[in-house]
Amino acid sequence: MKAEQPSAPTCASTTPSNPAPGASAPGNPRASQTARVPRVLSIAGTDPSGGAGIQADLKSITASGGYGMCVTTSLVAQNTCGVREVFTPPLEFLTAQLAAVFDDVTVDAVKIGMLGDADTIRTVRTWLSEHPVPVVVLDPVMIASSGDRLLQAEAEQALRDLVPLVDVITPNIPELAVLCEKEPAQTFDEAHEQAANLAAATGTTVIVKGGHLCGQDAGNTAVFPDGTCAHVRTPRLDSRNTHGTGCSLSSSLATRLGVELLQHTEAAEPAADQKNTLTSEDTHRALQWSTRWLHESIAAGAGLQVGSGEGHGPVDHAARARRLEAAASAYPWHHLLATTDSEGNALDGTSPERLLPVSPVPAGEAVVKPAGPWTAALWAAGGETWHQILDLPFVRALGDGTLDEDLFSFYLDQDALYLRDYSRALATLSARADTAEAQVHWAAGAHEAIAAESQLHEGWLANRARLGGPSPITMGYTNFLRASAAGDDYVVGAAAILPCYWLYEEVGAVLSSQNHADHPYAEWLSLYGGEEFAAEVERSLAEVERAFEAASPAQRVRAAQAYLSACVYEREFFDQAHRALR
Repeated sequence: MKAEQPSAPTCASTTPSNPAPGASAPGNPRASQTARVPRVLSIAGTDPSGGAGIQADLKSITASGGYGMCVTTSLVAQNTCGVREVFTPPLEFLTAQLAAVFDDVTVDAVKIGMLGDADTIRTVRTWLSEHPVPVVVLDPVMIASSGDRLLQAEAEQALRDLVPLVDVITPNIPELAVLCEKEPAQTFDEAHEQAANLAAATGTTVIVKGGHLCGQDAGNTAVFPDGTCAHVRTPRLDSRNTHGTGCSLSSSLATRLGVELLQHTEAAEPAADQKNTLTSEDTHRALQWSTRWLHESIAAGAGLQVGSGEGHGPVDHAARARRLEAAASAYPWHHLLATTDSEGNALDGTSPERLLPVSPVPAGEAVVKPAGPWTAALWAAGGETWHQILDLPFVRALGDGTLDEDLFSFYLDQDALYLRDYSRALATLSARADTAEAQVHWAAGAHEAIAAESQLHEGWLANRARLGGPSPITMGYTNFLRASAAGDDYVVGAAAILPCYWLYEEVGAVLSSQNHADHPYAEWLSLYGGEEFAAEVERSLAEVERAFEAASPAQRVRAAQAYLSACVYEREFFDQAHRALR
């Protein structure tokens, strides 16, 4: 929290009662240890239905990488349909809660939510002024979803007086208007102007939340006191699961700002009185993380089935955690374990019907048709993975043009590294082919993987930061391809490289209907959705079909497994940019 000075742009030095971020309280036996998880305190009201208030805050803090604590300002009887009753405990009990936390725990960040009256606001202000913490995010709860004002005029003014003392505020559009004593903004430009004026007057960063505005972009913008801003784009969702989004965003943002400050502390020389300040880049990174996390949480909210449906349901705070848990599974892929089909017939490769387990999800028709019964069996068996690819947030956003540039850059950076080894695998396959036609085809593919596509990658990545090395997924995929091409039978290598041709063409064909001249990723969509690439896929399918026909049953089984493994790697490759979110 900033010092009691108007428009102070930096955080105050920590006092002995609350040491520098990452340090421990005096007398604490763990004082020599450095915290790696920000300890985040929510000061807010309750929601017994779990979607808003401190209940949402604690879920958000945990989901965002922090250790959550809470001090209750109001006991609220509410659910997804609205507020029924509010009980405000005595101020002495509020102070007792704060003392209990600060006497024992070092607080790295604070999120302030519902403060129901002027006395409560002044109590919290006084406490945090006397016990400053590195990061304070204020979610000014002032306007009900019905549009009614929740605070008396005196409390509204007390909240305005609190704004210069915090680091970041996250008002919705009506609350921003109240803080500025203006009419609610109707456009982003109007909201940005109000936020810029407020930030300049208070020295506090203002987050403009696009959810209450119109347009396809419902992203958030950090407006800094110096007039600069940083926007995080996110597509608008048609969802009724928006209960508690303001609470969730602000507590997640406080946590991610705490993460940024702890990283500063780890990188600096340790000092008991170390002073840490947030940069605009820190805030931008934190806002990126929280905005994307909340977007995924809103999108998954309906699956919780919480509420009668008459109100607004909660978001799914744990959606990202469950997605990453599934992605981290070490259990063998199903197609590598299956030895019989659902009727007990051996998957022995003696016929296309006895090659692979049946996909639980029908694949549908491919744009580029299989070359025969063997490649038809491959396409059908990969149905579930194919539809999982189409449903990935990365692929959906790539198609509609809402994909963040940094995620696309991550993907292209890894794709450029992938293509180098993919070219080597194709060259190896060319050397092992038993017909001149196949040798020429794979050799041409090796050349095109470097030449044609590298132009796209180098053009996009020329002036953008690159990671400098392959991700675990990229390395695993390319090692698998090169091993299959060099160390197994020819048909196995040919089947392993096929998904990179076939699935990419199919993704490009599906997304091509959304392509247009002003599409930010028009060049990628044009490349993979074009007729020239489709012709290359047809030739690859014909060669794989021929190889399967000539192979032994045992070779076919291994080749089919290699094909499905490569399909799974393709899914992982598309999804990895979202997993890399930090």
